[in-house]
Amino acid sequence: MQAVQIVAMPNNAMGTWRFEDFFFGEFMPYVEKTYRIKAEKHYRAISGLSMGGDGTFTYALHHPELFSSACPLSAGTGPLTLDDARTRLTRDNPAITDTTITAFYKRQSVLELINNVTDTLKKSVRWYIDCGDDDFLYEGNSLVHIAMRKKEIPHEFRTRDGGHTWTYWRSALPSVLEFVSQGFHQY
Repeated sequence: MQAVQIVAMPNNAMGTWRFEDFFFGEFMPYVEKTYRIKAEKHYRAISGLSMGGDGTFTYALHHPELFSSACPLSAGTGPLTLDDARTRLTRDNPAITDTTITAFYKRQSVLELINNVTDTLKKSVRWYIDCGDDDFLYEGNSLVHIAMRKKEIPHEFRTRDGGHTWTYWRSALPSVLEFVSQGFHQY
């Protein structure tokens, strides 16, 4: 029997769009119940682009026990600083409290999450990060790469010519799928 890879594509700050709860509580269980797959970390990867890349980062950092590989493309990285989070959140909700802002920052800033990764989890996910050099999200992705290097988190970081476009992402997909497949074949 030939192995088949299933590609399934399904947070906002105030919790009104609960994508992460849906993803882990409903979507993953449905996929794993409905399809004949190996529902283990070793055979599970996550990837997404732009906002989905942000989800890829945060989901894999929130649940490293669930994914063997994570491949964010042109990813949002959440707020880069606590002041950035404050500016973003108070724009839409001037009455928001500092406690809520700080909690959001700690949970949604990829840089904050990476800086707080414990040593035991550092190498539990294989990372492949790809962002075009003309992408408006390039700074955040580059800062994540630097933070990962400082924390000695193994990862692949690719910067190629291009921007935040479908043309760029289509050209990245073969490398992402190869990276994920190589991880699956280790087991």
